[in-house]
Amino acid sequence: MANRVVYFEMAGPDAAALAGFYHELFGWTAREVPGADYFLFDTNGGGGINGGVGKVDADESYASFYVEDADPQALLDRATGMGARVAVPVTETPMVTYARFVDPDGLEVGIVKSAEPGADVPVPSAGEGAPVDWFEVLGSDASSTQKFYTGLFGWTIDAAGFPGYALVRGAGEVGGGLGAGDQAQWATVYAKVEDVEAVLAKAESLGGRRVYGPNAVDDHMRTGALADPAGNVVGVYFHPDHE
Repeated sequence: MANRVVYFEMAGPDAAALAGFYHELFGWTAREVPGADYFLFDTNGGGGINGGVGKVDADESYASFYVEDADPQALLDRATGMGARVAVPVTETPMVTYARFVDPDGLEVGIVKSAEPGADVPVPSAGEGAPVDWFEVLGSDASSTQKFYTGLFGWTIDAAGFPGYALVRGAGEVGGGLGAGDQAQWATVYAKVEDVEAVLAKAESLGGRRVYGPNAVDDHMRTGALADPAGNVVGVYFHPDHE
């Protein structure tokens, strides 16, 4: 069975400030985890996945996503056997068991232990927030990136779209893409918004910066990306037919 993408995460030297940035930008609700320098996000988007933001040193900031697996250690071992390295070993907390690895291109991705059957797993509330329902990995070489992630997570891909970019199947409640970046490389998530230009401009006004966009993918879709105040890259897109 393929591994599902179930969570996203940002981290920087000031978790509270990042939580405030995303609340103002996307309408996400942040709930602080007492004593942990960590905030849980409810995107209020009515679909996709929820996430969180934590504290790390400035040179360790990242934005990424987590896949679930019943045996995080086995999946982490598989990743390292395929050329990845351990960023955070399997760690048990009262709330969750997780790990993170760095792929062969230096991109960080997380693993979280699957919830027990019947467990109450929070899902995004209905509301006016921007749902997170897409993830993306851009490495240095599209075929190598696609081979690594499909081999590791059991995803299938549809390469019928753009040259060097394949759509992911089997990742759960979110869609995704695997490809290569000429100017930049990242493993991140995208939020669906009504107006890409307005969101990028608002991100700039809140202390972030525009990475690219808006770009027209076709007659209907627009994409862009921003860097938050910690330097983490997060994507935004608009598509009227993508629910």
